[in-house]
Amino acid sequence: MNANEPDVSVIIGAYDAMPYVERCLESVEAQTIGAARMEIVAVDDGSTDGTGEYLEKFAARSRTGTRVVRQANSGGPGGPRNLGLSLARGRYVFFLDADDHLGDEALERMVAVADRAGTDVVLGRMEGVNRGAPRSMFRANAERTDVFSSAIKFTLSAQKLFRRELLVRHDLRFDQGMRLGEDALFTMEAYLRADGVSVVADYTCYYLVGRDDGKHVTKGVEHAAIIDAAHELMKLIADHVPPGDRRDLLMVRPFVTSLLPQLGPIVLKQPQERGWDKLARVAPLMDAYWTEGVSRRLRVGERLRLTSAAAGRFDLLTEVLAFERAGRVPEVVERDGRRYLAYPRFGEGEEGFPDAVYEVRAAEEVGGEQIGPLRARRAPGSRGRASFVRRALRRLRLRG
Repeated sequence: MNANEPDVSVIIGAYDAMPYVERCLESVEAQTIGAARMEIVAVDDGSTDGTGEYLEKFAARSRTGTRVVRQANSGGPGGPRNLGLSLARGRYVFFLDADDHLGDEALERMVAVADRAGTDVVLGRMEGVNRGAPRSMFRANAERTDVFSSAIKFTLSAQKLFRRELLVRHDLRFDQGMRLGEDALFTMEAYLRADGVSVVADYTCYYLVGRDDGKHVTKGVEHAAIIDAAHELMKLIADHVPPGDRRDLLMVRPFVTSLLPQLGPIVLKQPQERGWDKLARVAPLMDAYWTEGVSRRLRVGERLRLTSAAAGRFDLLTEVLAFERAGRVPEVVERDGRRYLAYPRFGEGEEGFPDAVYEVRAAEEVGGEQIGPLRARRAPGSRGRASFVRRALRRLRLRG
């Protein structure tokens, strides 16, 4: 290690972050790792509320080495993070949002586990302040894991410790052309290229703060941008992971966290033309990335919503959503050694979908009881369900 090289560069991109940035910077100064082992690189992205001036005053008085760069607004967090990364000197970098703050021991604990385990990415437990926070990946400490063996794929935000050499070697940067989801691409690629990932679950390292003005929430983002971001993530996964069970495991993430919410109860409140546009945008992604391995990991209602989109069945999508909104419980049907949930149009042939779409393939709760499949249907990697979707899409194109 170079004598002038800090252990951690804390990169803070800030836009109109007063007064939250004050608590943010206080939390960095309070780090038990010590001022000599870290630096702050703060980029003011065209703030108009005094954030830039506050950053400069902080840099002038703080014993933690701080570099402040002020620039015209770039339109998103990717630009400030990229600039901060280009200026960072630390062995590790940590992306800290100006609205949020760190636990006092966060950097010391994360650097220690990365050094001990030789891992390239470290996740520290998150806690929400007036907002939610990811939880499933923080059930236990993990010295060394990966994106295939844990739930870390369900947190793709940038607030993590990254070994800077990994980012430099692979020229990892945030895509500044994306309206949202650029952090998901960056973090997923880092997971895939990393020599191991560590998880600090027994200490709250990061506090996600819900601002009183609601600016921490992505508002006004149209469904097209959300679906486009899911598509970019799917393409990245497909580019880095060969077809098979490991790819399917990761593909579940964009299907469940991005596409399914767009096909949820909100559809019943929106104009039909918007619903039809969602189906038109989701269908090509189903055609390209839906497989048996993805299908068997989803619940019946989820599978029905996505399959309805793939086949252009807006009528069946709204029936399923209305059924669920009314609190109706599907009948459990068992026959030929398989278990099905009788959602709308079950067993109606061409009026619905093949029975396989209604089959219980994963654990679900039905009427307050936990149920699961009676037996495995196909071996992992089977393309049976994907073939059905593609046939349905071909029929729709021929009709058009």
